[in-house]
Amino acid sequence: MALTLVLVIATIGGYAYYRYLDSGIDRRPFNVGKSRPPETGALNVLLVGSDSREGDNKKYGPKSQHLGERTDTIMLLHISPNRDNATMISFPRDSMVLVPECQGPNGGVLPPGIKQINAAFNEGGIECTARTLESLTNIKINHFVKVDFTGFKGIVDAIGGIEICLPKPVNDPKAKLVLGAGKHVVKGEQALGYVRTRYALGDGSDLSRIQRQQVFLQQVMKKITDGGLLTDPGGLNDFLRAATKSVTVDEGLTLERMLEIANSVRGMTAKELKGITVPTEPWPQDKNRVQFAQPAARDFFENVRNDVEVTKAPTPGKSAAPEVKREQVRLQVLNGSGEEGKALQVADALAAQGFVVAQVGNAAPTPTTTIRYAKKDAADGPAYGDAVAARLSKDKRTPVQGKIKATISQPYAAKTPPAKTPTGPVIQLVIGKDWPGVRVLSAIPESLKDKVVDTKTNPCL
Repeated sequence: MALTLVLVIATIGGYAYYRYLDSGIDRRPFNVGKSRPPETGALNVLLVGSDSREGDNKKYGPKSQHLGERTDTIMLLHISPNRDNATMISFPRDSMVLVPECQGPNGGVLPPGIKQINAAFNEGGIECTARTLESLTNIKINHFVKVDFTGFKGIVDAIGGIEICLPKPVNDPKAKLVLGAGKHVVKGEQALGYVRTRYALGDGSDLSRIQRQQVFLQQVMKKITDGGLLTDPGGLNDFLRAATKSVTVDEGLTLERMLEIANSVRGMTAKELKGITVPTEPWPQDKNRVQFAQPAARDFFENVRNDVEVTKAPTPGKSAAPEVKREQVRLQVLNGSGEEGKALQVADALAAQGFVVAQVGNAAPTPTTTIRYAKKDAADGPAYGDAVAARLSKDKRTPVQGKIKATISQPYAAKTPPAKTPTGPVIQLVIGKDWPGVRVLSAIPESLKDKVVDTKTNPCL
């Protein structure tokens, strides 16, 4: 959000001022390792709240000075490849996970082991945190942003505070939060106390606190994009100066990279930001801890990975055919990958996006995924095939004329039957060993939709 505003102020106030702001940002090395997940076109930013007691943070625990920093807040901001929506993924600090081998802060090697997820940051710093998340999710992290207590307060104060809603009176000495029930505009210590309090609200769990933090960030996004800040030069200046002084980022987040990102997301508003917590369940060894719930967490991470950029294949000429909608396309899905059950899995994914799947089955093994239409449908078959190609990940595939014979085929039983059966050509999708995956409409699977935090979520949590 700050980067978007920096672009605006650079346009208004000039490049010299932008350079001045940029010089105030603390940048650190970010070496996650050589073995990394692949790029997908999405932008993934690791967000960490640090409880360092150094400098101005001393008053939050002078006895903890010089003992390093810890975190209770780990989030991954996933911005889609076409930069039209964002998903804020929270990782509960009590999650028990396998932390891989990491480089320690003093040059030593930290052995791998089952630990709370925040131990990766507490013991190995931001690079170990990123390494851990990449190993758990297979999602490449492009950048990191770290904010401490004082920085958080400075940003909230600079935008004039944030409105919160309390379902009951709160008196939490640990979080330094004392407020009555109802709505309040909080700044400084009160804002920090609201996002830190755990036992005074909800069910006392970290999961409940995460939900409040996501609601709070929704309010921040709304205040910045919809609250007039962009048209208030004085307020914008205060915010930018506070933001640049409050964050630590990676060296790759250069001035040029900031401009690139800002330009790509400048049209995004609070409506496009959705928060979600990784699905968890109690950890068998200790009910006060949690572990990632499977297969829900695995399916979620796969959805995020499949939110990838589609590279258009070169075409000899632009088609004059009208764009075909997904619900107009009938499909026969055949599995030639050799992976058992693949046709049904792909059919379910495409049906969930609105395609009308008529049949599923198997085909002879093939190395290449193809989209096919019958010779008799040469006039409109390519347009219908293109609708399918647009929903596959990676390079866009050109539909080809001529169908193949299925080794076995049967009717597909849709979970939700279509309101109307289309009458256009039946497109054949043959899944090969190079199957690229179905490009997701949303990084959040349907099974987790009821867990989403967005602008419609009740703020009185």
